Amino acid sequence: MATILIVDDDKDVVDLVHFMADREGYRIVTAADGKEGLERAGQEKPDLVIMDIMMPEMDGHTATVELSRQEATRGIPVIILTAKGNMRSAFELTPNVIAYIEKPFDPKHLQALIRNTLSHKDN
Repeated sequence: MATILIVDDDKDVVDLVHFMADREGYRIVTAADGKEGLERAGQEKPDLVIMDIMMPEMDGHTATVELSRQEATRGIPVIILTAKGNMRSAFELTPNVIAYIEKPFDPKHLQALIRNTLSHKDN
């Protein structure tokens, strides 16, 4: 069973993504900010991270760059899920970012992206 780490300080977003992913049979781990997300990623070694940008303690951009730098987490794909649409270019050079989705988002689109990403990891 694949593990997804959801890093977002918006409980409604976490609940929605958790519900979608749980229905697909994935194991879900959550974190409320980038610092906690880095810790959880190091402990859990998720198969996918869904990361918000604007969070307290450590923003998602800093956390995503750090994930790509650490040997244990650099291969984990990251989907950026954020209301900050003008930040897309900041992630273009981050190798582990596979998609950038702006809020509000279509849950079916995110669900398909998760399914596609995790099916490719199994190969």
